[in-house]
Amino acid sequence: MSRPEPTIRVNVDVTNPGQFFACCGLLELADRLWPGAEGWFEEGVFCVACAGTLSDVLAAAKTVTISGDIGDSDSDEDSSSEEDDSKQVTPVEVSAPFNLTLDWWSDISIKPWAGSMNVHTIARAMASVINPNLSQPFSQNEVVLYSPRFDLLSGKHRNKKPKKREPFYFDSLRGPNSHPRDVGFSTNKLKMTTTASPVVEFLCLVGLQRCRPRPTLTPRQFDYFTWSMPLLVSVTPVSVVGHFAQLGGAGYRFINAFRSDQKKLKAYMPAVPLTQGVDQ
Repeated sequence: MSRPEPTIRVNVDVTNPGQFFACCGLLELADRLWPGAEGWFEEGVFCVACAGTLSDVLAAAKTVTISGDIGDSDSDEDSSSEEDDSKQVTPVEVSAPFNLTLDWWSDISIKPWAGSMNVHTIARAMASVINPNLSQPFSQNEVVLYSPRFDLLSGKHRNKKPKKREPFYFDSLRGPNSHPRDVGFSTNKLKMTTTASPVVEFLCLVGLQRCRPRPTLTPRQFDYFTWSMPLLVSVTPVSVVGHFAQLGGAGYRFINAFRSDQKKLKAYMPAVPLTQGVDQ
């Protein structure tokens, strides 16, 4: 069987779990626009064979409507405990043309944000600044500013000054630089303006709905696996957890590590390659 010609090629660092699951999200969105899309990893690149272009996917993601919450939270960081995250999850509803319902963070072990950090607001903010014209969207890195035009609680339009929005902390380029002990001070307490990778953050949020990492015996430690043969999105969850080793992929392990001394907030750390016979 001949390999299809990819219409989308995105540079990816597969040791960055945020970028890996963003690739899963990219394939998810491509398949919803053009059913039957196939995706696979080559060295340093994620490929998608579909009837459209990368710009088409990103443009649709940028303008999508995200709903499901009861209002907007102005909180960038969180003061709640991890136990508070066991409360009922309010799904994120992503409108046409994707028509997605996201609620995977009921599994708090893979969720990096917590409590009062409003997932709907963060998702809207990340999507709103996506640049559809970039050939390598994972390299987009900027301060994300966002202010909703409509207040769902009051039913009124508002013109608030755009505010800096913190990401979900999927992107592991940010993770190791998020703990005060690593940088010498707390960027959040000092209200410093920091950058984020909005495409990685939004697509990873989408990708984790279908494709979850494989848990290990160590809390907050997970494995995932690439694949080198074209796969439909419906098959990718099996490959991500390592059941298709014969497809030529490689395995990686990462930690959803605490990024605050109070152990209330987390961030995805860079992954390390798995070796054969590694303990679960």
